[in-house]
Amino acid sequence: MSTPPFYSIPQEVLESIAFFVVASEPIGPPGVLSTLMLVSRRMYASLSSTTNPSFHSRIFATKFDTAALVRRLGPRATTAPKLATELRRRFVQLGRLRARVGCTVGALAVDSMLWTAYLMMLENDGLNERQLREYARLDGWLHAFWFEEDGASCARLAIRDNAWPPNNDFSAVTMWLFWFLLRPDDYFALDEAELSNATTILKLLALGAHEYPVCRPAWADFVPDHTVGRGALPPAYAEYPSLSPPPLAAPAVLSYLSLAPRSSTNVDALHPLSPHVPSSVPPLERVSSEWDCEWERCKRLAGNESPTPESPTGTFKPGSMEGIWEGLFTYTEFTAYARLLSGAPPPTLNNSLVARHQQTWRLREYHLLLPEGLDSAATKVALANPRYWPLSPGDPLRAYLPHGLAIEHERSGIRVREPGHVADSFYCQCPAQEDITPEYAKRVREILIAGEGHSAWGQFALIGRVRPGDGYITLSKEYIDGDRGKWLYRGYFVGDAHGNFTGRWRDTLSPAEVLGYEGCFFMGRRR
Repeated sequence: MSTPPFYSIPQEVLESIAFFVVASEPIGPPGVLSTLMLVSRRMYASLSSTTNPSFHSRIFATKFDTAALVRRLGPRATTAPKLATELRRRFVQLGRLRARVGCTVGALAVDSMLWTAYLMMLENDGLNERQLREYARLDGWLHAFWFEEDGASCARLAIRDNAWPPNNDFSAVTMWLFWFLLRPDDYFALDEAELSNATTILKLLALGAHEYPVCRPAWADFVPDHTVGRGALPPAYAEYPSLSPPPLAAPAVLSYLSLAPRSSTNVDALHPLSPHVPSSVPPLERVSSEWDCEWERCKRLAGNESPTPESPTGTFKPGSMEGIWEGLFTYTEFTAYARLLSGAPPPTLNNSLVARHQQTWRLREYHLLLPEGLDSAATKVALANPRYWPLSPGDPLRAYLPHGLAIEHERSGIRVREPGHVADSFYCQCPAQEDITPEYAKRVREILIAGEGHSAWGQFALIGRVRPGDGYITLSKEYIDGDRGKWLYRGYFVGDAHGNFTGRWRDTLSPAEVLGYEGCFFMGRRR
C-alpha cells in the first residue's frame, strides 16, 4: 500500500503552514491549532507541544512579549519546553478573566490569574496589553471588581458599612492593573452616578493615608528591616522568583487625579484640558523597559535582595528626577482630616472638600560615584574609602538628611560634609541622559536631589534623597517667604523614561512615628 501524499510533506512545510494560520490571528488562543492536529496522527505528532515544543514556543512569541522575560530571567528560564507550557497556562488564565471569574463577591480565589496579568503588564511591549484588553477583556473585569455593588474588592460593601475598603496584596495588584489600563475617556463617558461612584472609591484609597500607606516597609526607616511585613505572592510562571506588589497608594493617587471632578468650586481648580493631569505611559512608548525598576522593587519587597544594596540604581534609574516638572498637590480640610486620624469613618473624607494647587519644580540630581574602570579588587578598596561612603541615615522628617549637614555648591556638583565623617564627599551633577550608561549606573553609590519650585502658596526650596532599598524618594519642601512651613513629599517614580513622580506629602510637625496631616500629589515631566 502506497503512502498517502499528505505523509510525504516535509515537517518544516507542515510547521510553516500551521504557523502561518496561527499567526494570522494574533489575539486569543491558537484554537485553529487544535483543529489542524485532528486532521491526522502525522499532523498531531508534528504539532503537539509534547513532541514539538519549539513550534509552540514560536507561537508564544507571536502571542506574547518575550523581550523582558529573557532580559530578566535569562535564557535558561525561557527554553522551548518552558514557553510551550506557559503558552497553555496563560491562555487558561486569560480565559478565566474573559469569563469574569473572580470579579464578584463569593467567587473563587484568583491570585494566580491576576498575578499573571500584572506580570504581563510589567513585560508589556504591546502584545501583552492587546491580549489583556481585547481577548481577556480585563478592563471590564477590573471595573466590576472595584466599582460594582457586588465587586470582589468589597469596596462598595465596606463603604456602605462605614468601613474602609480592604488593603491587601490582592487589592494592590488589581489597583496597579487598573492604572496600567486606565483610559480616562472611557470613564468620563459613563453616566454621572457611575463616575461619581468610581471617584468616591478612588478618593478613599488616594487620600486615606492612615489606611493605605504609600510605601512598604515603613517610611520612617531609611534602611528598613526587609523581613517585616513582606508577603510574597505565588509566581505565575515557575521560573519567576518570589515577588510582592508595591502598595496600592501610588496607582490609586494617579487614578483618582485622572478622574476626579474638576469643578469651579475647587481652589485653583484645573481646566478639563489642563496638562497637569497624570497619564499612563503614551501608547507608542509602552515598552517593558519602563517597568524594570518596578520589577526590581517587587523582588526586593518579597525579600529576594539585600535591604542595603551597594547601589540604589536597581529600583531608580539615575537621571529620572532631573529636569522641570509640573503637577499638583491636594489637601482636605484640616479639622476633617483630624477626625479621620481619631477614627472617623470614610464618609468624613468623602464629604470633605478636596482643594488642588498646581506647582512647578526644577530638580537636579547629584550622584556619589565610584571611580571609573575599577576591577572587583579595586572596587572593594574604594568602598572602604570614607570619600565614597553614603550619608548616614538621618531624620525622616528632614528627608533622611543628617543634622548639621553642610553642602557647598561647585561647578560640576556639590561637596557634602557630614559631622563626624573623616572626609568630605563630592556628588557629581547628573550628566546628560545619553551619558547615563549601565556602566555609569553601577558606579552610583547614592543619589541626592535638590531644586526649587513655586505654587500659588509661594516659592520654595526642595532637597531630598533616594532610599536605596526600594527607590523610595523623599523631598523636603520649605517655603522661602511667608509662614508656610516645611512639608515632606514622599513617593515613587512610577515608570522610568516616561514616568510620573507620585505619592503623598505630610506635615513635619507631627513626629515620624505618629500619623500626620497628609494629602496626595502628582508631578509629571514637562513635555
